[in-house]
Amino acid sequence: MNTSIRIRAALLLLLAALGGCSTVQPVASTAKRLVEAMLPGSPSTPSPVGPLDAPVPPPSRTLDAYKTEVAQHVMRHNSGQTFSGRLPPMLPAIVVLNITVRDDGELEEVKVQRSRDDDASQVALASMRRSGPLPRPVHLLAGNVRKLTFSETFLFNEQYRFQLRSLAGPQ
Repeated sequence: MNTSIRIRAALLLLLAALGGCSTVQPVASTAKRLVEAMLPGSPSTPSPVGPLDAPVPPPSRTLDAYKTEVAQHVMRHNSGQTFSGRLPPMLPAIVVLNITVRDDGELEEVKVQRSRDDDASQVALASMRRSGPLPRPVHLLAGNVRKLTFSETFLFNEQYRFQLRSLAGPQ
């Protein structure tokens, strides 16, 4: 095999790995059931586990620290939809959300930036909405800026449970 073909093959493999490509497709009925269970007013909506009235941590001074704080907040409010431990070698679904939060911590907008799985997107969106209000981004806003927009990546396993990229370990 000549060098040009080997380089192209290596680049394709790298792009596939970075793009989260996978031929594994989660079962749609499982996702639909999870999304329906998470809708407000559903009798099977899991209540958050853990101390929601825990002491408020000091305000974050960097975007990465704030994203970690928000990820921990989201995980606490969605413990029934998360998983812990090492990430699987092939992630069946990856969803990237754009999140806009006002200076008071209220969600202004949450939208899907990237996803190849509509059911996983619905789980991610419902999880963010259920988590509001978020921690206030007080030290990250300058001047008259009243809101902050950032992205978070939801990494799903086969059961449509997720980890957040800001907290997840190596894959």
